[in-house]
Parts: sequence; C-alpha cells; structure tokens
Amino acid sequence: MTRPAAPRLAPSILAADFARLGEQIAAAEAAGADAIHVDVMDGHFVPNLGIGLPVLAAARRSTRLPLDVHLMIDKPERYLDAFVAAGADWITVHVEGAPHLHRTLGRIRELGARAGVTLNPATPAAALEEVLPLVDLVLVMTVNPGFGGQRFIDRQLGKIAALRAALDAGGYGATLSADGGIGPDNVARVVAAGADQIVAGSAVFNERENVAEAVAALRTRMAAGQNARAASRSNDGGGMRGAVGTDQ
Repeated sequence: MTRPAAPRLAPSILAADFARLGEQIAAAEAAGADAIHVDVMDGHFVPNLGIGLPVLAAARRSTRLPLDVHLMIDKPERYLDAFVAAGADWITVHVEGAPHLHRTLGRIRELGARAGVTLNPATPAAALEEVLPLVDLVLVMTVNPGFGGQRFIDRQLGKIAALRAALDAGGYGATLSADGGIGPDNVARVVAAGADQIVAGSAVFNERENVAEAVAALRTRMAAGQNARAASRSNDGGGMRGAVGTDQ
C-alpha cells in the first residue's frame, strides 16, 4: 500500500467519555480524523483492562472511519476472527505478545483486515527486521502501554527515525504510527522523525476544548512537523540515514 501524503490522525477512544462514546466518535469524524484507534487490554499483557468486543461493535456502528484496533493482549491469535467480525479494519499485535508472529500477521490478512505490529518502548526496532515486508502498519509505543495520559518518552524519536529509514530503504509501504503521550507540544517532532500516523487520546478528548478545536490544533502542528521532515530530507539528499539495527 502507498503511505498517505499527509500524516494521518487516529484519535484513541481510550480517553473518550464512554457515556457519550458514539457522540465523541462522530465529533472526531466530523473534525477530520482519518481513523479511530481502539485499545484492547487483557489485564495480563498490560496491567489494565480495556475495551472489548461489545465496545468495538458499538464503535463500528458509530462511524464509517477505519477502526484501528490495537491488541495489548497475550496470544492475540486466539481472538482475531472475533475482532474482525466485530468491525476491525486494522489489527495491530505486539511483537512481545505474539510468539508466532508470522502466522498471526498472515491470519489477519486472510481475514481481510490490514496487519500491524507494535513495539514497546524497551523493544528495539531490530525486532521487526524479519516482518517488515509482511505488515501494513508499524506502531511505535512512545509510552509504556496500558494506561492513558502518560508522559512521552523522548528516546522513542530515534526508534521512529530508524524505522522510517528502514521502511524507505526496503521500499515497504507500511504506515509508521506513534502512540502515547502525544499532543500539540511534541507532535511536530514525532512527524518530523518520520511518523505517518499519530494516535492521540487525551489531546483530542479532553475538557479544555471541543474535539474540533483539538483536532485542528494537532493538524497545525503535524503540518509543521511534515515541513520540517521535508526540509531535513532535502538537506540529507533525499532521505534520512539509518537502519533498523542502529536505533535504541
């Protein structure tokens, strides 16, 4: 697949008001979001319980946007069929929680969804070397997964840049996404490092501003990051230098 020309924005409903979930998803769609990010947690792989199949099905009824489902669970292969049936368009699994990663990614695609793989902050980019040709999305966690509202880990910018270089060097079309602690104060740096998609929770769903205002603020800063990245590539002679094995 071809990467989007402009960075995509996928609001995470983990930060939404679940009493008004349909309304808030509709507001995000009206504001120009590109996808809706759905975090699923099992209390084992991460120390929290989160969204399950009924909420995913409700989200599917609330929007025509793609549902980007992030499975923070052990042995995700057990539930792939159910999540696709409930409305998932993208399914992303953790390299740390999927012992048979090739098989799991293949099964996601067999079911008609797009396959993604996620890295925790402590996992190096090199862990994905064997599967980059097989994925539609690479998700870099910029916080330790399991809870919303955490502080962004700056060191992950190097990992994003290394993966951007590896994807470009290999001619792979996977979207490079970043998730965790991202808001107007740092989103430009994340995009400049190479991210194609931004997952944002509390930066979109909060009490300070309405969803449309929040999305507009993020878009402005994302555009600044895209311009900075274009300038960097021009100065580099066409692209960032680096390889999968050289990041954090």
